Amino acid sequence: MKTKIIRILIIGFGNIGGGVAEVISRKKENIAKKQGLVLKIVGIADLKGVIINKNGLSEEDIRKFKTGEKIEKTRDLNIIKEIEHEVMVEATPTNIENGEPGLTHIIAALESNRHVVTSNKGPLALEYKRLMDLAAERGKEIRFGATVGGSLPIISLVKDNLASNGIISIKGILNGTCNYILTRMAEQGLPYEHVLKEAQELGIAESDPSKDVEGIDTAVKLVILANSVFDRDVSYKDVQITGIKDITSEALEMADEAGYAIKLLGEVNKGGCLKVAPRLVPKDNPLNVRGTLNVVTIKTDLAGNITILGKGAGPIETASAILSDILGIYKHNNENDFII
Repeated sequence: MKTKIIRILIIGFGNIGGGVAEVISRKKENIAKKQGLVLKIVGIADLKGVIINKNGLSEEDIRKFKTGEKIEKTRDLNIIKEIEHEVMVEATPTNIENGEPGLTHIIAALESNRHVVTSNKGPLALEYKRLMDLAAERGKEIRFGATVGGSLPIISLVKDNLASNGIISIKGILNGTCNYILTRMAEQGLPYEHVLKEAQELGIAESDPSKDVEGIDTAVKLVILANSVFDRDVSYKDVQITGIKDITSEALEMADEAGYAIKLLGEVNKGGCLKVAPRLVPKDNPLNVRGTLNVVTIKTDLAGNITILGKGAGPIETASAILSDILGIYKHNNENDFII
């Protein structure tokens, strides 16, 4: 078996970036043995600074970077252009206003002939076509499975396993925070404000939960699906959005008595629908899942309806999708990247 060294640069080292380092540490020996890919993290950069080792950072190096013991503060993000690597992982926080700083990072990586794997929804929601065109021009890949549904393989399932199918629609729950709130309200008869505070105390909801509860996070994910699956050219401003703040425990109780649950659903289809709103879901419908789970039903012309569910967030879950994308780049890629 030929062996390839894949040098990885991680930009953004919060929960997700740290999760990427952890899953690579856990899986690298097995990946090298089974797939012949030797994964080496050669650099990490975030607002604290950077750490670089062209031969690969040790786990001790990474631990010290996390704790602030070993950080170089003099370099800027020219690291993307200067440090030799094959794949840049962009894991900075999502900015849906202008996509920065992730948009600049991704463009710099592609222009420097690096593959890109990202969990950052902002650049893809705002500049999808531009980024895809640049990647094609450079003969590189940009993969973004982690942007929609965390560990759920929605995009890879559509692109790879369902490649022979026409996709008619994609509909489901794409925000675990909202699903948790609606589940607790329905099961305990609690008011929205009470459950939101509980979710914040548990770390399920952000201190500023507006993007989740107003439906914006779900809308951004829908845009990525619309552009990547249905070849649209839309932004989140094109989505009809209604959040969950006006849902009452009384409404949930009435729905329950009628045999329904209320869920925040996102839907996109080839006919032009692009909508996020609370919807009545029959209790026996596969989309009626509890807690923080995400679930999506993909309607196809050949295989019928396919439903997948799982954790839509979490550092390790999201990092697993990033690692899958890194491996996916090299699954059918014959470029001679540092064969040894």
